[in-house]
Amino acid sequence: MRKIENPVFDNTIYTLNKAYKKSKAHIWRAAIEYLLKSRSRRSVVNVGKISRLTKEGDLVLVPGKILGGGIISHKITIGAYSFSEKALWKIQRAGGKTMSLKDFIEKFPDGKGVILIGG
Repeated sequence: MRKIENPVFDNTIYTLNKAYKKSKAHIWRAAIEYLLKSRSRRSVVNVGKISRLTKEGDLVLVPGKILGGGIISHKITIGAYSFSEKALWKIQRAGGKTMSLKDFIEKFPDGKGVILIGG
């Protein structure tokens, strides 16, 4: 049986690996390890959990999917592999920013001050 390739996923792994080699920030290596897990074991995080673990202005990296369960009431910047529509709406309504992992890495290449939340 042939493995199905996903160019978006492959590009994300490549970008994370490149960022790790350039900055030696271990957060990028940890994100790669989360993403390389099987699909059923990948991180799925609710907005409510992110709200409990963060404060105003935090930078958050989720190497998985963000779902819309819960409430968020403060502004944060989140980079994730994917977002549900409800999660996007709640984060943006609270004044936060959402980014793809690639855009997040480009904006914060050194990884300083970034909080990794996975599962």
